[in-house]
Amino acid sequence: MDRKTVVITGAGGGIGAALAKQYASAGYNLSLLDINKGAADETTALCVALGVGAIALECDVTSLEACDAAIMETLAKFRAVDVLIANAGVTHLSLFEETDVTVLRRVMEVNFFGAVNITKSALPELLKSQGQIIAMSSVAGFCPLPMRTGYAASKYAVRGFFETLRSENRHRGLDVLVVCPSYVDTNIGDNALGGDGEKATHQRQEAEGGMTADDAAAKIHRAAERRLDFLPVAKGARLAHLLSRLSPAWLERISTKRILDQLED
Repeated sequence: MDRKTVVITGAGGGIGAALAKQYASAGYNLSLLDINKGAADETTALCVALGVGAIALECDVTSLEACDAAIMETLAKFRAVDVLIANAGVTHLSLFEETDVTVLRRVMEVNFFGAVNITKSALPELLKSQGQIIAMSSVAGFCPLPMRTGYAASKYAVRGFFETLRSENRHRGLDVLVVCPSYVDTNIGDNALGGDGEKATHQRQEAEGGMTADDAAAKIHRAAERRLDFLPVAKGARLAHLLSRLSPAWLERISTKRILDQLED
């Protein structure tokens, strides 16, 4: 009970599950949130086997009330929140002209407002513990990616929100790490929405051969321990960030060509 506690959204798979294992190995208690309770249970079992306390909670982060309830259950079990990882996310793969606006709203609700909701719920406890927020943005938070207008918008918004939240609260002891992964081998692309809101017919081929979720989680955990503010992680992320500042037109050309060439295959 005296261990520090981390809350992770989207903990049922991908980077969220990998981060859960990283923090369990570091001795944290874990509150693992996911809209898929069964997936959260599987991650929880892996963490408990590492000798820490862990609970799985079903949580739809698009609901502020659900986030409030999850934080209350976390406090009932572990008494504090020291780290919040806002990781839950969805994507879409569709050109804007072929995308229903409801799809963009769904992506924003999960990726941006989901992160806002869980942060709103946890912030009082994080300020008490002088803790840390890890917010999952993306290379799409500074680099144009065709077929992901809504996803890019959500990740730009995440970056802007959490960088500003950091500026409001750093003097109160709260640290905020914004993470911008590029190509990590997870199932987010497999579950991408198409322009009609159904499963996308295109697949995220560029993620094949990308960094593993475990390797990405290890880098994120090291950056968090160092209390960094920003981390581009996985193949090409650092270069893309540099190009976004020095030569955005060139970055647009190469990122656009990569995606559109796949559409022609």
